[in-house]
Amino acid sequence: MSFLLGVAIFVVALLGSIMLHEAGHFATAKWFGMKATQFFVGFGRTIWSRQKGETEYGVKAIPAGGFVKIVGMTDLEEVDPADEPRSFRRQPGWQRIIVLAAGSFMHFALAFVLLFIIAAGIGLETGSAGTTVGAVESCVPANVNLGCAKSDPKSPASEAGVRVGDKIVSIAGIRVTSWTQMGKAIRAQHTGSAVPVVVDRRGQLITLHAKLASLTGHGAYLGVSPLAVFQRVGPTGAVSYAGHEFWTMLSGSASVVANLPKAIPDLFAKNRADTPGGQVTSVVGAGNVTGQVLEARIGWQPKVGLVLLIIASLNIFVGAFNLLPLLPLDGGHLAVVIYERARAWLARLMGRPDPGPVDYRRLVPVSVGVFALLVGVGLLLIMADLVNPVHLQ
Repeated sequence: MSFLLGVAIFVVALLGSIMLHEAGHFATAKWFGMKATQFFVGFGRTIWSRQKGETEYGVKAIPAGGFVKIVGMTDLEEVDPADEPRSFRRQPGWQRIIVLAAGSFMHFALAFVLLFIIAAGIGLETGSAGTTVGAVESCVPANVNLGCAKSDPKSPASEAGVRVGDKIVSIAGIRVTSWTQMGKAIRAQHTGSAVPVVVDRRGQLITLHAKLASLTGHGAYLGVSPLAVFQRVGPTGAVSYAGHEFWTMLSGSASVVANLPKAIPDLFAKNRADTPGGQVTSVVGAGNVTGQVLEARIGWQPKVGLVLLIIASLNIFVGAFNLLPLLPLDGGHLAVVIYERARAWLARLMGRPDPGPVDYRRLVPVSVGVFALLVGVGLLLIMADLVNPVHLQ
């Protein structure tokens, strides 16, 4: 149930991000007096729409994006002579640049706000609360980098009945007051042996019996993680955190795009998580990871924080990717406008007339090719996430 809720949260967040993206284009276009005739979420057949003023608002059947119809985006479009003065193509270059960049700006603004909320509202992890259990692992993974598989046995802590919030008092008779001491006490035991684990559960001492497992590279394994202590920070600290994380995610997004060619061959590899293929995912994979976070037996603060980080990271990636100078992305249209203005400026310097707008007919084959490539890569990522998903560690 938690898994499905996580996927649902991601889908709603994704649709919300799309609406904000299109709202950025729409609001700036209207601000500059351009005529926008449609504002839709989704593609395909119209499910619902409503006309308000000169704009039709609605929802379409395929929730895979959205669009705002601004009159006269290119010279290929036929425009009613009465609407021509308000068409996109007749506006100053700086206004067109703002309208085109507004979609990505909304993604970036949303991501920054979410990162600010994490620091100021949820809090940042500052350490662990002694021996209090923050998470109970569900299995003994055969490979710690691949997470749990269906064939992996349950973790000793899960089998013994250890719960999140329990404070571990002793392991095999060895009293422990810190996570370091507890780790040493566990590793001092023989794997396969049943040891008493005394926990303080809401003031009551309970003795549980855990049969310790063996985890490759770690020795004896109980399967618990510490409860993290979270500290909320003030506005200045939250802005600093948001700025730092924003830059880190933006750099990571650039790295993901750069490594995409190397990642594709590893998408269906058994060790995908350990390869560049584990760093790229589709919306299906991101929804799956969100579901795994909500299903994990951890406290509400790390759970909510991780979900917000996923949504923030998605928005930063989409915002940055959309600015790539490739048609039909917004960045491609931006590149065309900038090229037109630079060419006009050079013409003025040389005393020549303005060469006018770029001939979009020459760019159509490039735009179609890039669109086909993006659809192909997107479908490949979705297929990989369905048949070879990446599991959280």
